[in-house]
Amino acid sequence: MQPPAEVVITGLGLISPIGIGREAFWQSLSEGRSGVSRLSQFEMVNEIPPFGGQIRDFDPKLYVRPRKSLKVMCRDIQLAVAAAELAWTDAHLPAQPPNPDRFGVVLGAEMIQCEPEELAPAFEACIQDGRFEFRHWGQRAIPEIFPLWMLKYLPNMPACHVGIIRDARGPTNTIVLGEVSSLVAIGEAFRTIQRGAADLMLAGGASSRIHPVLYVRSPLWEVSRRAHQPEAACRPFDLERDGLVHGEGAAVFVLESAAHAHARAAPVRARILSYAEAFEPRPKRGLPTGQAIEKAILLALKRAGVTPSALSHVNAHGMSTRHDDRIEAQAIYRTLPQVPVTAPKSYFGYLGAGSAAVELAASLLALEYRLIPPTLNYQKPDPECPVQVVAEMPRPLGPPVVVKLSHAWTGQAAALVLASL
Repeated sequence: MQPPAEVVITGLGLISPIGIGREAFWQSLSEGRSGVSRLSQFEMVNEIPPFGGQIRDFDPKLYVRPRKSLKVMCRDIQLAVAAAELAWTDAHLPAQPPNPDRFGVVLGAEMIQCEPEELAPAFEACIQDGRFEFRHWGQRAIPEIFPLWMLKYLPNMPACHVGIIRDARGPTNTIVLGEVSSLVAIGEAFRTIQRGAADLMLAGGASSRIHPVLYVRSPLWEVSRRAHQPEAACRPFDLERDGLVHGEGAAVFVLESAAHAHARAAPVRARILSYAEAFEPRPKRGLPTGQAIEKAILLALKRAGVTPSALSHVNAHGMSTRHDDRIEAQAIYRTLPQVPVTAPKSYFGYLGAGSAAVELAASLLALEYRLIPPTLNYQKPDPECPVQVVAEMPRPLGPPVVVKLSHAWTGQAAALVLASL
């Protein structure tokens, strides 16, 4: 049996609230510039904090070809396609893949919400005497709905569009697992190449939580109410954190076997040493304890063959909620007590299925620039979060190895170990 193939990252595409493209993204990180701001479209909605990490200068027409495809692309899909196109260019890949049958796509995605204005005419058509009548739906409402409406919002469509555009005929999949989705997607792509099922993969995730339906549902989550100072609202591990901040973004990585990258003289950005996931069962209505996070860390380090002393930093999930930060910090403290921690969500908020991929990009660039980006808004240490948070200023990298963490409230956790050459 042949040993698992070595997997490298050769390209990165980013669409985020703190910059489009790797250079703009890194500049914001190194300068400590937040992408969280007030959202004028939500100013008039009661009980909803009108701020978030919104991408202000994104034009999908620059990335989507043919442009008519935009008719069946919601914002999540547009972000994924744009990030994939940037990653393709960054990896110096040709217009067509060398071997389409050995090229695949795995992306993390959300259960995508429909824009209210798309269904409003259908609902209005069913109103009779001031009440909505379900019995009219089939006859009156359906003609008011765009025939290809469903294709705009199916969670598998980001990966499908990317695969069609770039002629990927190999393993293609979509991971819908909440905030851990894109790290699991990258892990699946890593394993696909390791076992020899593909030479080249596009992997990552995308999501937009700057959405009216999600904002109406905000009371269901522990969201920050710091509307008077939105750029300071996302405060991972800080004593005065008061909840998450919604955002949007996408990151896609080009993964290749080292042999494939070498054969085409590709620019290698980093190596993926290992990936692991774990799960902890929860009692009904209970909350995760952090056991899965701890298991994922230990298993990823074991598979990578590295010790805690070999790590430069932990790229934390850092949701900025009371419970999530506490259990994550304590899991890190039990396994990696001396390793510095940074939390990129402090720059742009919670990006749903796109979070882990965009956050991983911060550490990929940290390996290149030899600096650990600081966590924003970390001012008062929380005794219940006993981790060494990198704050205020970037810190020299140290050993060129990092572990990226992500977990979901449903009990899943994942860890990926990344290293420079």
